[in-house]
Amino acid sequence: MAIAPITLHQPRRLAIGAGTVATVGGWAGDAGSTLVIATPVTAGFADKLQIRGRMRIFDAIPGEPDMATLDAALAAAREAKPDLVVGLGGGSVLDVAKLVAALWDSEQTLADVAGPNRVAGRRTRLAQVATTAGTGSEAGIRSLITDLEKGSKIAVESPHLIADLAVLDPELTFSVPPAVTAATGVDAMAHCVEAFTNRRAHPMIDGFARMGIALVGRYLKRAVRDGSDTEAREGMMLASYYGGICLGPVNTAAGHAIAYPLGTLLHLPHGLANAIVFPHVLAFNQPAAEGKTAEIAAALGLGESLGQNALCVAAHAYCAELGIEMSLAAHGARAEDLPRFAADAHSIRRLMDNNPIDMSIEDVTAIYEAAL
Repeated sequence: MAIAPITLHQPRRLAIGAGTVATVGGWAGDAGSTLVIATPVTAGFADKLQIRGRMRIFDAIPGEPDMATLDAALAAAREAKPDLVVGLGGGSVLDVAKLVAALWDSEQTLADVAGPNRVAGRRTRLAQVATTAGTGSEAGIRSLITDLEKGSKIAVESPHLIADLAVLDPELTFSVPPAVTAATGVDAMAHCVEAFTNRRAHPMIDGFARMGIALVGRYLKRAVRDGSDTEAREGMMLASYYGGICLGPVNTAAGHAIAYPLGTLLHLPHGLANAIVFPHVLAFNQPAAEGKTAEIAAALGLGESLGQNALCVAAHAYCAELGIEMSLAAHGARAEDLPRFAADAHSIRRLMDNNPIDMSIEDVTAIYEAAL
């Protein structure tokens, strides 16, 4: 079978290592006006950027940014008229920063750019400084914004959303709590796993996926156990970055589709939602990707020659041992919620159609029931 062509976009410059956050100011030079997109917590790192010139901080970014959040950030940008936008935070912050940089001085709206390749262009420089190791948003060309009315996510995809500079400074992740480190780490792995076992899998992206999965296997437990383990934190940031690269030309599949309603309807953090469904989807897809699934199991130390049930149990135990509460019921889900979750997840065809095995609504419901 012929391999489908792909196009790979990456940030123009990447800085990795302890202390690299301080290089942003030197790279930016005399930027004139800078708008930093952050949360109230990550705004505390703004001085470490060493930005010269005027700097304004917009820090009203929630865990799952919605259209009102984006509108408020765009209003702040139109007031600041930035020459440089800096995303300083996790995936939610970085996603908003991409759209602010592209849209603040544009006549296009979010509705105009929703979907693939509809952003007209970008005149404002963009630096993305990650403070978690999970989404890999700093590496990618996608942004996700929640539509609260519809209870779904709006996906924007464009090479105009790629960062001019991406920074992976492990010291910025030292204060991330163990539970968040665990959930976001599994999310980073899920990006790699879902691209690796994808219908649209590509040999080049498989290489990034393998490296990301191996790094998670080597470093996630260490990062959860000791948040100031620089080597482990840096390894996880690199795993997250590799996962972000996987999202560009291949993207995720059923795992993320099933996780999204848990964010939009149950309001679970994105990483936690992905961690909860990860073991079930990994096992479900095993018959269509036996060799690759065996590689994943070996990298995570789950065991060899595992059947579907044993694989699900081992992957569930792996996540639970990281301190992740794996029961949906413990997070407030009820059995009567599951049909709505399943209908929403099954309708996300841009991801479901990537899955190596077709999933019926009954299959999706069964995964939610197993995770309840």
